[in-house]
Amino acid sequence: MSAPPQPRSLISGFFRSLLSAPSSPSLELGDLSLTYEQLWNYAGRITASLQDNLAPSEKVVAVLASRSVGAYGGILGILGSGRGYVPLNPKFPLERTLVMLKASGCKTLLVGQECSAMLASLLPHLDQPLNLLLPYPGGAPEIRAPHRAIGVRELKKVADPHDATIDGNDAAYLLFTSGSTGVPKGVAVSQSNAVAYMEYAAKRFAMHAGDRCSQNFDLTFDLSVHDLFTCWDAGATLCPYAEQTLTPATLIEEKELTCWFSVPSVAMFASKLGLLDPAAFPTLRWSLFCGEALSSTLATAWQAAASNSILENLYGPTEATIAITYYRWDQATSPAECVRGLVPIGWPFDGQQVCAVDEDLAPVPIGESGELCLGGSQVTRGYLNDPEKTAKSFVRLKHTGDRIWYRTGDLVRQDDRGCLFYLGRRDFQVKVNGYRVELQEIDLVLREVARTELAVAIPWPLSDGSASGIVGVLSGSDPTLDTQIIAACETRLPRYMVPNRIYHFPQIPLNVNGKIDRGKITEMLANWKQ
Repeated sequence: MSAPPQPRSLISGFFRSLLSAPSSPSLELGDLSLTYEQLWNYAGRITASLQDNLAPSEKVVAVLASRSVGAYGGILGILGSGRGYVPLNPKFPLERTLVMLKASGCKTLLVGQECSAMLASLLPHLDQPLNLLLPYPGGAPEIRAPHRAIGVRELKKVADPHDATIDGNDAAYLLFTSGSTGVPKGVAVSQSNAVAYMEYAAKRFAMHAGDRCSQNFDLTFDLSVHDLFTCWDAGATLCPYAEQTLTPATLIEEKELTCWFSVPSVAMFASKLGLLDPAAFPTLRWSLFCGEALSSTLATAWQAAASNSILENLYGPTEATIAITYYRWDQATSPAECVRGLVPIGWPFDGQQVCAVDEDLAPVPIGESGELCLGGSQVTRGYLNDPEKTAKSFVRLKHTGDRIWYRTGDLVRQDDRGCLFYLGRRDFQVKVNGYRVELQEIDLVLREVARTELAVAIPWPLSDGSASGIVGVLSGSDPTLDTQIIAACETRLPRYMVPNRIYHFPQIPLNVNGKIDRGKITEMLANWKQ
């Protein structure tokens, strides 16, 4: 009897493209262009080093790198060894990176050359020994015990490009989302979760070897997984933007991109810069948006600029693997379908399920508002080492059997066609420039650094259901310390979560339940006299 077929993994599509067209371009970084074979010659050395040096029980490897061959080759090399990757963001404060690294349980850290200085700052604060993989010549900090450098000079052997032995439940990647307690929540996305998304995306977007794809998202943002692997799965070319680029949208013309994926904020910035002239982006054939609410005004302007493209609004939290619903924009009919000026989030992907429920987790009638719950093969199994949070968010619904559903906290209504319309948040979780943020996490930091309990984080200014920044509202603190307070927040929080301004109120308004009234604070900010 023959052995059962090896389960497909997240990297399977890259291997298929490598074997079928090794000389095709896989990655363009500025003026540097690498074929699939050249990229694997780099990544395959990492795979071989990990296979030779790590125990099979070591299932995840952290990677500290950004928009470099080290970043993309590192991820491929880790996946090629049959392990999952844990991206760390060099733009995050050191304290947050340490928390994420410890929570992940990683014993091995791969570092890109662009992050060697950050590694030198990181090492003295580690309380556990790490294996350090530094796949670049020279410039590395001195590695002292208890840490061990592996594969620095020995990266000569290139692993064969084939799927390693995996279990579908093994993590493909581990990401951390903002947590209301101040501790990021770990979400392990399994190989089977990731493959379910990739297989549907391959059919839906029908990308091909001639496509040239944007790469706009940081690797700690789960939408980056779409960027990388839908592209490589199709044998297409990945074209990341450089950090110094004025706006990623300028690369559409420069790189003749055919597939675009970003948060709406990027398109909004492009609009403000006057880049969305009619027919400005004739090469685009796909325009995808996700990560925050998309306004009908912006969709109309982008569609006019990318008139040859299909524009879709995607929706999905990290816990449901990248995106799980879609809405295809139609210039003739879609504006009338928008609710509160926002584009619908549409219908679930094939094989996935949606359900709007009331406070008792019972399905609400068609047309009524309810909390959106998600089910299906893309839904993850819960939060890393946190059964309490998992039990609150991953639930069984009344009258739906034993299926596990993820509670999104998003309020929606569904029409008789099954189309979903986003209405807002059930709690205080918001999107800031596409990043999901728990306001309570910023509250906690503000209270500590400002030394007052009367500190509130407010998304401001608001536009089309999302925010472009955060402000802090304090009472009972010294206004002369605002600069120091913001500076202290910068050491504790990612940049997109740091308040850009502090407001001082004589009193913080409370609602009838004695809770802070964020809605009233927002109204007061709108009427604030400079």
